[in-house]
Amino acid sequence: MSVFVIIYFACLIASSCLAAYYEKRPTFLTLFSLTLISFVLGIVGGVPALRFVATAAGLLAFAAGISFAFREFIVIIAPANISKEVRTAPLTAAFGMFVIFTYAIAGIFAPWIAPYGESEVIASAFAMPDENMLLGADQLGRDMFSRIIYGARNTVGLALLATLAAFFMGAFAGLLAATKGGWFDQFMGRFADVIMSIPSLIFALLMLSIFGPQVTVIIVAVAIIYAPRVFRLTRAVAGNVVVMDYIEAAKLRGEKTWYLIRKEILPNSTAPLIAEFGLEFCFVFLLVAGLSFLGLGIQPPTADWGSMVRENATMISFGEITPLIPAAAIALLTVAVNFVVDWMLFRSSGLKE
Repeated sequence: MSVFVIIYFACLIASSCLAAYYEKRPTFLTLFSLTLISFVLGIVGGVPALRFVATAAGLLAFAAGISFAFREFIVIIAPANISKEVRTAPLTAAFGMFVIFTYAIAGIFAPWIAPYGESEVIASAFAMPDENMLLGADQLGRDMFSRIIYGARNTVGLALLATLAAFFMGAFAGLLAATKGGWFDQFMGRFADVIMSIPSLIFALLMLSIFGPQVTVIIVAVAIIYAPRVFRLTRAVAGNVVVMDYIEAAKLRGEKTWYLIRKEILPNSTAPLIAEFGLEFCFVFLLVAGLSFLGLGIQPPTADWGSMVRENATMISFGEITPLIPAAAIALLTVAVNFVVDWMLFRSSGLKE
């Protein structure tokens, strides 16, 4: 039995005993369950399996610590009403907010964070990582770390703009349809059904093939694809609001449609719409990355995570994980946004209760 195994199980058992002594039941169950799992994995897989479990547990503990510290930081600096809400947020939501904050900082300050330009050739093709290139070079000799930092600005920025366009179109149409009713509501509903019946990826590929892979075309195509989804939810939420008594009272006062939408309906529909915005961003983000992977998204030499995966995929055959880093960046942001959206749904809308 190696020293690592002895120290590993000693730490787990000691931590479990301390948690039981101080009556920290959830912590005790977690630690002792990890001890039992490690015991079984140690018998089956030996020391390598235990090292893997220890590394995974260490990463989870580190993420939990960062999430807790970031949540406390927001509680201290935020206004009182926001601090009260954030204080009750689970660690998963705090982790999601920390990841989103990190991506935002990387995207905004990319020229100052990245050591090289996004299209600057500084080494030979597929050069190995060194003290100057943390992640090595790509197929043209450009710094992978710098391109990933710039990709946070380009990929996430494009997805955010496309989501804003889709959300504005869909939400405005849904609120207007719920308020007007009648033939306009029926027409918008059937039109949304027609758009939703078209596969999103095929529609995007058709638009980009006809008009070319330009940023404006991508934004318009994505907005057309996802606006009907926002319309359906907005129409459903606003439809439950327009039948309320205070809406009827506002109509009897002679209030116009725009006043009803802006002052009465929209404030009472905010919670599910904000959650829907986060979900739509995830869908749009994955679609934009997928289009770039197919070569019809953001065009070279602009750094983009989807195209970086495609351009450096051959490195996987040589045991290099560099192409997986931009893919992991895409997956991490998607999971982080879903964590935050899940908490907002549970806290505000009550849809999960």
